[in-house]
Amino acid sequence: MVKQQKGLLLIYTGAGKGKTTAALGTAVRALGHGMRVAMLQFIKGKWRTGERRFGEQTENLIWLTMGEGCTLRSTDPSRDRAAARLAWEKAREFLGCEDVDLLVLDEIIYAINLNFMSVEEVKAALETRRHDLHVILTGRSAPTELIEIADLVTEMRAVKHPFERGERGRIGLDF
Repeated sequence: MVKQQKGLLLIYTGAGKGKTTAALGTAVRALGHGMRVAMLQFIKGKWRTGERRFGEQTENLIWLTMGEGCTLRSTDPSRDRAAARLAWEKAREFLGCEDVDLLVLDEIIYAINLNFMSVEEVKAALETRRHDLHVILTGRSAPTELIEIADLVTEMRAVKHPFERGERGRIGLDF
């Protein structure tokens, strides 16, 4: 595989569903070209989603789910902060790692917005990452500071979803 001149920074943000799915689609595309991918999930907990099952058994894909689950229902914010900080330390290792071509930091924007890490420290680390490493950030309400340094930003907008009718998530479609 030929290395790219410059790694790109992509952001999938917005209030609509599909941010992680878009990142995973890009990861699958990269894997299809023989690239090595790391998916690091910040907020999502130990729930066995379909994408996690896929990721844990896929060659050339490192899958790390490091969160404690939905922080909106958390009874221990210090536990959530500690898990996010541990995930951030692992992310920083990957930013300089030669063994990964694409790094997905899933829900890191959510962790930033909860002040688990500062936007300044994330921006600084991204700006000093390995020159040919592609990085994807996901989460609602991406800070302007990150949007400004990104090469591609996609905003997901909610138009309609069965949740609005009180329907539960569907296996294989929502998780």
